[in-house]
Amino acid sequence: MKRRSAFFGAIAMTVLMTLPAAAQEAVTDTLEISGGFTRASPMVAGAGAGFMTIRSKGPADRLVAFRSSACNTPELHTHINENGMMRMRQVEAIDIPAGGEAVLKPGSLHLMFIDLVEPMQEGTNVDVTLVFEQAGEVELSLPVKGAGAMN
Repeated sequence: MKRRSAFFGAIAMTVLMTLPAAAQEAVTDTLEISGGFTRASPMVAGAGAGFMTIRSKGPADRLVAFRSSACNTPELHTHINENGMMRMRQVEAIDIPAGGEAVLKPGSLHLMFIDLVEPMQEGTNVDVTLVFEQAGEVELSLPVKGAGAMN
């Protein structure tokens, strides 16, 4: 009987660890995601961006995609300097090194919400599902901050 209780307790803990610890945070066996947010954007913009820090608590992993009901076309993006002009470009994946981190921030790597379903309004939240090669799917809710928010 004690083995069964310990087994189900371990399962419950695993489930709880994959749920958001706070709105913009999530913890799995191998990853810690923190500081997540998006920026408010008017509908005329048609797009928005999401940011966070993803830390590896073990082996390397890669963020390969994300999903959100907030947009029709979710993409992973970065900024590159092209002949003195900063331009956004889609990337195939975002690497999270073993024991290291990937910082998604304004002017760098980020989640790109293309063809927004409705404007991202400050004070609301945007639900996302991050898809990793190793860790699988991780759900979290990103608060929408002001249009110029940097963190």
